Amino acid sequence: MFRFQSASLLLAVSLLQGATFGSNGAPLPVSSQVETQPLRSQLIRLTDAMAYLGNPLSTTTAARIRQATSASALQAAIDKRCIATVSISDDGSLQLSNAGSEIELQEQGWVTHLVKILNPQGIVGSLRFESPTAGPLPNASADQINARWLDLHPYNSRPLKPQLSGLEVEYRILQIYSRDAGRRSARLNFSFSMSSRPDSGVIREWNFESDHNHWRALRHIGLDTRNYSLHGHMSGRDPSMAHPIKAPAGRMVLRFSAKSSVGSFGQIFWSTKDKPRFDGNRRINFMLERNGGQWKDYAIPFSVTNDLKAIRIDPGSKAGHVEFDWIQLGYADSKQGDPTSAVFSFNARPSNSVRFDVRDENGKPATASFVIEDEKGRIYPATAKRLAPDFFFHTHVYRHHGEAIRLPDGKYQIRCSRGPETTPEIKTLVIAGKPATFRYQVKRWVDPAASGWYSGDHHIHAAGCKHYTNPTEGVLAEHMARHIQGEDLKIGANLTWGPGFDYQKQFFAGKIDAASKYPYLLRYDIEVSGFGSHRSGHLCLLRLRNQMYPGGDSKDHWPTLGLNTLKWAKAQGAITGPAHSAIGLRPTQERVPGKDGPDGLPNHFIPDYTGIGANEYIVDITHQVRGPDGKPVPAVDFISTMDTDRTMELNMWYHTLNSGFRVRASGETDFPCLSGERVGKGRVYVEVDGELTYDKWCEGIQQGRSYVSDGLSHIMDFAGTSGEAVVRPGENDGELSLKSPARMRFLARVATRTDGPDKLPVELIVNSYPVATKLVQNDGTEQQVRFEVDIPRSSWVALRIFPSAHTNPLFVIVDGKPIRSRQSARWFLKGIDNLWKQKQWTYAETEQADAKAA
Repeated sequence: MFRFQSASLLLAVSLLQGATFGSNGAPLPVSSQVETQPLRSQLIRLTDAMAYLGNPLSTTTAARIRQATSASALQAAIDKRCIATVSISDDGSLQLSNAGSEIELQEQGWVTHLVKILNPQGIVGSLRFESPTAGPLPNASADQINARWLDLHPYNSRPLKPQLSGLEVEYRILQIYSRDAGRRSARLNFSFSMSSRPDSGVIREWNFESDHNHWRALRHIGLDTRNYSLHGHMSGRDPSMAHPIKAPAGRMVLRFSAKSSVGSFGQIFWSTKDKPRFDGNRRINFMLERNGGQWKDYAIPFSVTNDLKAIRIDPGSKAGHVEFDWIQLGYADSKQGDPTSAVFSFNARPSNSVRFDVRDENGKPATASFVIEDEKGRIYPATAKRLAPDFFFHTHVYRHHGEAIRLPDGKYQIRCSRGPETTPEIKTLVIAGKPATFRYQVKRWVDPAASGWYSGDHHIHAAGCKHYTNPTEGVLAEHMARHIQGEDLKIGANLTWGPGFDYQKQFFAGKIDAASKYPYLLRYDIEVSGFGSHRSGHLCLLRLRNQMYPGGDSKDHWPTLGLNTLKWAKAQGAITGPAHSAIGLRPTQERVPGKDGPDGLPNHFIPDYTGIGANEYIVDITHQVRGPDGKPVPAVDFISTMDTDRTMELNMWYHTLNSGFRVRASGETDFPCLSGERVGKGRVYVEVDGELTYDKWCEGIQQGRSYVSDGLSHIMDFAGTSGEAVVRPGENDGELSLKSPARMRFLARVATRTDGPDKLPVELIVNSYPVATKLVQNDGTEQQVRFEVDIPRSSWVALRIFPSAHTNPLFVIVDGKPIRSRQSARWFLKGIDNLWKQKQWTYAETEQADAKAA
């Protein structure tokens, strides 16, 4: 129910009760019915919360609160900070008082204001603040972008509570952000739900005063309760926590107050009565902000189509600490009556221009990554107000030399980096009423490109998953080019897939995109995902000359058998392999005989083959298909690594090599789907002679002249020698022939700088098993490693720093005999039986015969 008190009526009421005035100069009503002690206690908590948020009350106001002897005096002390009064009637309806004078804001900054609440009946419930002007920019339509200049963050965490206390008078905090400078107006909506009513919409609320309140850790997170909050210690490998709960279907919202030591992309999952297991079809994403130890309220809406069974929170993909003050699950459509609203006038003071002076290690202009935080850990620019090239699911932004950003006065910590090969720095910037220049020069701890090893990510996207898709159906090539430059990633394979396919296909050119700036090369290619044969395993198709399968001009007519797609791609000279390999390779209890290696690598458990990774791969690797010259070539060139479970990825690859198939490993991120953190979080470093080109880089993947890495460990110049003979990955197919068993030497140049111990093991792998280990300093310095071992039979040999880096293999052929493993062959045969059970239904009737033959 909408009610609005005029300024004249409000003034009359104020005069009767003893007028005080809000921050916009409007008189506020004073209640003399409230008891002094509870109000003073609430104001002390409010004072602490304001100081915690970095906007403390003045010493004069704080002194007036301490010295006040009546409830009226307490209100008079604090009302000057209020922008409005909300009165709650006995039926839960609201009256809103606002005189319409200008409220002070700050361009690109946060200003904290108060709202006064008159609650004569002492009703307990939740007060919500909303505004159509405060909607997020991501996924907004083009006509909404200019209008959404505002952001609202109510503060409902300790020392305050998420619900009103029931006092006759209390105050709530509303933090307001302005994207723009100058005068603006916006409608603010206020709504209230009574906790005592069955239609309040609250399904369950959790606090953590004594225990976990039945939240339990599922994986990779440790939970404990202390200081009245739930603490989660995350390992960085997809942590998750869950709670069983029964509720009828509907549009729901999960609210919680949290603070995190890391910024990461989180997810909410839910299971239902008809589908009791969590899966990717029932999930929604959110950005968990690294907020410098400050509580932040989150509200994540989602729709449940069957009776709810359980809820799950995945706080993110990074190692760190997350803390929950409270969690609440409710229905999104549960407001009791219409919101009460009014139009407020604002005036945002202009901020300061900050110019970036960014240079590489040689002093040349460059692009780098910057995380900008104020003293309270708030991120700038505000993530909800970002559009490409700045991504709303990142804490960082990329800036070229000479570009600028606007920031309010204050002291900032800026984390600077340019990819994993550089030394991260934290620099301080103080802004005081005038433009400023921020200077950053890159410092490297390793430079593989200087000796011909060029980094790349063969699997990134410009649409779908965590990207916004409107109004541009994804982001443009120049935006993705900025990201690979900012991460010092030399090659970015921008793969068009299901979401936005028909829009994104226009950018395919069969060559390097015009947004590329040598040596940073961006090219559009295809991932078979969300269409065609994707159910049996997604496929990365690189170096395509034609992006459209014959028979149509979209994604809707492609083969359902991956092998048929590969035949078409290989005929035009493409480089091919499965995406996100470990998805669907979870081990079952079934296994074949064989010795498992340390930590289960290798192992002989049969995968379930229920996903979209290297599933049909086990069939496709056995096939030769026609290349562009009509000659037979392998249908699969590489297996993707570095973005899913390393053990499952490598286990599949090891069995492949043990069976004599010379599939190479390549590194990917699947940005921003499996990882929204950065492009190039998983990489492949390819040795390229002469000028870098996309074609030569892809050929290096195909030949195995490469190593895979997260960028924090490097294994360069791997080679094996026997007498005068030398073999390197990718040269002569990486093969060395010996007439008889021999003792061989293996060497490489290694550098590593991870978060691990002072020394890390470099392992020599022979036919899947580590046979020798050398410890190297984990300090970024380049070191030579040498091994000398006996090679008694035909073998493949590689080096790894698990889980950070792995070389491609050398193939040592003894007495002309092939590399073979009876255990691996049995493992594959058992796996094919399981694969057929899981995937037969995914193939169209017209391709069933082809699938069976394959």
